[in-house]
Amino acid sequence: MNTKQVLYNMCQEYVNNRLETIKSTINDIEQGLNSETKSSAGDKHETGRAMLQLEREKAGQQLAEVQKLQELLQKIDLEKQFTKVALGSIVETSGLNYFIAISSGELTINDKKYYAISPVTPIAKQLLSKKVGDSIHFRSSTFVINKIE
Repeated sequence: MNTKQVLYNMCQEYVNNRLETIKSTINDIEQGLNSETKSSAGDKHETGRAMLQLEREKAGQQLAEVQKLQELLQKIDLEKQFTKVALGSIVETSGLNYFIAISSGELTINDKKYYAISPVTPIAKQLLSKKVGDSIHFRSSTFVINKIE
């Protein structure tokens, strides 16, 4: 399996783990709401229900965010060869190495570190459309693009 496929799989695993956590949270909230319905009436009961409703809304927003991450990953063509930095490219610089996909943090393959970043992050915005040999200035450092896959 090539590096891009491995990085992609790691990002997919990150999304799947977040999805499972959110689904579990939503399930717990639903159970809490059901048990609140059966409990005693009064102010304490209403406050508990309101808190659970807020938690459910928050979990719903998180679910929508994770679904956007899944959609972004599905747009990546693993077979595409890049001459300029774009969604799905691996960028090796004189500083750090990046995988333009979703923001899932540091990923290590064979002792080599890559940072999976979203195209909307400040560093990705600077990298997008650049070619090998181009340099970027980010946070008081200058990097040269050595390789794009």
